[in-house]
Amino acid sequence: MAQRVTFRRRNPYNTKSNKIKVVKTPGGILRAQHVKKLASRPKCGDCGIALPGVAALRPRQYASVSKTHKTVSRVYGGSRCANCVKERIVRAFLIEEQKIVKKVVKEQTEAAKKAEKKSKK
Repeated sequence: MAQRVTFRRRNPYNTKSNKIKVVKTPGGILRAQHVKKLASRPKCGDCGIALPGVAALRPRQYASVSKTHKTVSRVYGGSRCANCVKERIVRAFLIEEQKIVKKVVKEQTEAAKKAEKKSKK
């Protein structure tokens, strides 16, 4: 006769948190072992790819792990990927450059207007 699994269920419903795995004990008895949910990698906030260098854990486990497992030594270390950080830096630089160019052009047009007024007098 086939051996049966002895269930010790948390609840009688087939939910994500109530999955089991059949395990044979050293005594030869089949037991149901509750399987924990798989951990997903933290994702980049901008592009959504998994962050390399950051540990894949369930949310509560991050509290018991050291900071070196949760971050990368870079700006926006544990929340943005390297490409997005590069993109942000370049964008900020270009915006600042654009502001400077705009200011210079404005000064040149004002100088040209003053020169016209002087030449008319």
